[in-house]
Amino acid sequence: MEDDTSVSAIVGLATADDMVRAGEIVGGQLVAGDVLVLTGPLGAGKTTFARGLGAALGVRGPVTSPTFVLARTHPSLAGGPDLVHVDAYRLGHPAELDDLGLDLAASVTVVEWGRDAVPLVTDRWLEITIDRSTASFPAAPAAERPRSEGPPDDDADDEPLDPRRLTLGVHGAWDRPVGESLGSALRTEFGAPAA
Repeated sequence: MEDDTSVSAIVGLATADDMVRAGEIVGGQLVAGDVLVLTGPLGAGKTTFARGLGAALGVRGPVTSPTFVLARTHPSLAGGPDLVHVDAYRLGHPAELDDLGLDLAASVTVVEWGRDAVPLVTDRWLEITIDRSTASFPAAPAAERPRSEGPPDDDADDEPLDPRRLTLGVHGAWDRPVGESLGSALRTEFGAPAA
C-alpha cells in the first residue's frame, strides 16, 4: 500500500493536562465516520489523550483503557456521535479489527495500537503519534518513527509525567481540510516543540 501520509502538526506537550487539552482540540473537530489511530510507547499518554477527546465529544465516561475488553463504546450525551475506543494490541492479527463489528460510519473511532489494523478497515484516518521526550526523535513522518513494542498495561498509559511530542498525521483523501484545521488549532494552543 502506498503511504499517502502528510504531517499536519508537531507540538510539544509539557503536562498531562496538555495531553487532555490536545484530545479536546482534536475531539472538537471530529465527526461521525472519523477514525483516529493513537500510536506511542507504553505510558505515552494515549488513554489520557482519549479522555480529552471523549470530553470534547460529550460522551458518557469515564474513558479508560480498553485493553482487556478490546473495544468500549461511550454513548454520546450531547446528541453527537458515540466514541468507540479500541485497543488493537491483543488482536491476533490486524484483520481481526474488522471482526469486532464496529460501526465506523456512525461513531468517532479511536484505535490504540492500530497502525497495522486500521488501513484494513478504512481508506482515510488520522494518526496521533506520541513520543515520550520532545528530544527523542527528529521531526519525521510517523511511518518513519521507531515503533514501540510490549504488552499494554491498563494503568501504564494514564498520565504523562514528562514532556511529549505529539505528531498529527493525515492518511488518505478527506472531504474537508481536517489536517489544516487540526494542525492550526494544535499549533495555536501549544506552539512548536522544543528541539
